[in-house]
Amino acid sequence: MLTGIANAFRIPELRKKILITVGILLLYRFGAYLPAPGVPFAAMLQAFQAAASNSGAIAVLNLFSGGALSRVSVFSLGIMPYITAQIILQMFQAVIPSLAELAREGESGQRKITQYTRYLTLALALINAIGYLFLFKSYGIDFSGMGFPEFIEDLVIVGVLLTGAIIIMWLGEVITQRGVGNGMSLIIFTNIMAGLPSSLTSSVRTSSTGAVVTVVTLLVILAIIPVIVYIERGQRRIPVQYAKRVVGRRVMGGQATYLPIKVNTAGVVPIIFASALLYLPAQLAVFFPNVAWIQAFANALSSGWINWVLSVALIVFFAYFYTAMVFNPEETADQLRKAGGFVPGVRPGSATSAYIKSVLDHITLPGALFMAALAVVPSILFFLTGNRLLQAFGGTSVLIMVGVAMDTISQLESQLKMHNYEGFFK
Repeated sequence: MLTGIANAFRIPELRKKILITVGILLLYRFGAYLPAPGVPFAAMLQAFQAAASNSGAIAVLNLFSGGALSRVSVFSLGIMPYITAQIILQMFQAVIPSLAELAREGESGQRKITQYTRYLTLALALINAIGYLFLFKSYGIDFSGMGFPEFIEDLVIVGVLLTGAIIIMWLGEVITQRGVGNGMSLIIFTNIMAGLPSSLTSSVRTSSTGAVVTVVTLLVILAIIPVIVYIERGQRRIPVQYAKRVVGRRVMGGQATYLPIKVNTAGVVPIIFASALLYLPAQLAVFFPNVAWIQAFANALSSGWINWVLSVALIVFFAYFYTAMVFNPEETADQLRKAGGFVPGVRPGSATSAYIKSVLDHITLPGALFMAALAVVPSILFFLTGNRLLQAFGGTSVLIMVGVAMDTISQLESQLKMHNYEGFFK
């Protein structure tokens, strides 16, 4: 591992990408601690901690913002508006033919879809910013420190939060385009890691046995990580045979190979998308902080048996949905046919497409159920024990962190192999 890191810094291009990524993530964490104008910092933290202890929805929103929401910082909205916009656009591609055509147009179509995502992110961020303003005021927080009329102060707070969301969106895109890894995933990774120290402290102080519970929890998490890596690396290899062809005086083809299909083709995307949808009611509930039934509905979707059932259903759904988006059996079968390849015992064309789709459907379900179990079981244990470490560093968090880390390391690995360096994996 250390040799791989050293090799990465020997390549000027890769070193630049790593430094850009690290610098942007540090800038993001700075913005998470930079309070909005006129915010009484100590009073806001105290009020938010009291509210989060009574509302699972608020606690989870704060977790995914990396604690920025509890400080009313510039980056309080976090990455969730951008993720929600991506979910909406990707689901629309399945039902709106014009968007589906754009997605198939290549780079130009993707640029247009990215532009639509930005506009939708802007609209969602504005709605969230206004909702959070209502939430802050429901805690009795006074923003009069700016010395302006209340209406102007409200506009300033909403404007700052909206600007912060736009900056986060831009930072994520810069990491994706010029850095290493997926910007959206790395920002979520950073948010989860930022909450780990406070969660450990809170877990130890919970009771007289808090230290024992914390150590046992950490040991279980460390034991689960290799299982997650094993599932993430798991493949179903479909054998492929290429027919022999005579081109001039040379005999081409005739070799046997395989078509690798990952057990978890969608990666951590189903977990992220399911979490974003389940916590959307919590984001909308901030508009009505004093309406009891809306708060109860948001809390029910954020914790408890309804959350568990919906989490399993949404994770399985998004696993199949995203796999269908990124892997097209018909295109794969057509490419095999054009290259003179075939699956032994399966006729080329539609029969091969149906066979690949059947294999894909069969291996996606175990991977999706595994992700769902890891996401739900720690939530159930947190519900029974109240241990904060399970909430902040449970199955969902571990899955996202391991998946993002593996994806980032894989990108570094491919860059090192391009320059004939030994990578991270032996």
